[in-house]
Amino acid sequence: MCEYCGCQAVASIDDLTREHDLVVRLISDVRIARQADDVARMADLASQITTVLDPHTQVEEQGLFPAMKADFPDQIAALEAEHASIHAVLSEASRGTPEDPGWPERLLATLGKLRQHILREQDGVFPAALATLRTAEWEQVEAVRARAGSVLDISSSHA
Repeated sequence: MCEYCGCQAVASIDDLTREHDLVVRLISDVRIARQADDVARMADLASQITTVLDPHTQVEEQGLFPAMKADFPDQIAALEAEHASIHAVLSEASRGTPEDPGWPERLLATLGKLRQHILREQDGVFPAALATLRTAEWEQVEAVRARAGSVLDISSSHA
């Protein structure tokens, strides 16, 4: 994804970007499962995406976004609303395969929105954060990350 502004040199942004990369790979797997009409696999992948996004979203909504809200109120409000709508559809798979026959198509549409959301964050939010956040704000982002954790911590401990 984005590598032109140098924001990935900041550990917090690098972690968020690597989580985005993982989500994008999982989205691709969901599309493959849909082509195979494997709704159970789609639900499992939706749960995996939720597992990645739960701590990721905490870092953004409790660390990064509050630090940026004063300068970019409309953009941050839109991103937070997208988080909520994406979570609503993904969470339908939290108890197994949703029985609603419309869920697979809702999931695909939502994942399309998630893909666009990721691009907006990486091409807009992350470079803007690099340019505007002060040391104390980055420390707050890091404190949220320390509390929230990351699936990256789990996967790197098994390497």
